[in-house]
Amino acid sequence: MAIGQIAERFGLAAHVLRHWESMGLLAPARVEGDRRRYGRDDLYRVAVILRAKEAGFSLDDIREMIATGDPDGRRDILLRRHADLTRRIAEAQSSLHLIECALDCDHADFTGCAHFQDMVAERIGVGSPLRVRA
Repeated sequence: MAIGQIAERFGLAAHVLRHWESMGLLAPARVEGDRRRYGRDDLYRVAVILRAKEAGFSLDDIREMIATGDPDGRRDILLRRHADLTRRIAEAQSSLHLIECALDCDHADFTGCAHFQDMVAERIGVGSPLRVRA
């Protein structure tokens, strides 16, 4: 497949694929006129790169994981990303809980809701409930 076909298939601009190639993430075959030709393995590699990016990996981390023959090095990269994702998921769950609390509040201004104020107080480390009049 030509670069344009691959780009279209994955919803990417061709320059993205060229950039990934310049970084060593892709190595498509070359045919007459130095034109790139992507095969099944290249399709798989593009999909792997996209999934890794969706998981929050940087292109440098992806390149390192692909290039390394050291399982411990690859594991270290995965563990770092795992810790970061775990932290981000916890933050997102906390944010969701705060939003749900505000939605469940009967006050015209949810910031006056006692439960919401308790959640905010907990976030800023106030030991006893912080009450604000709305």
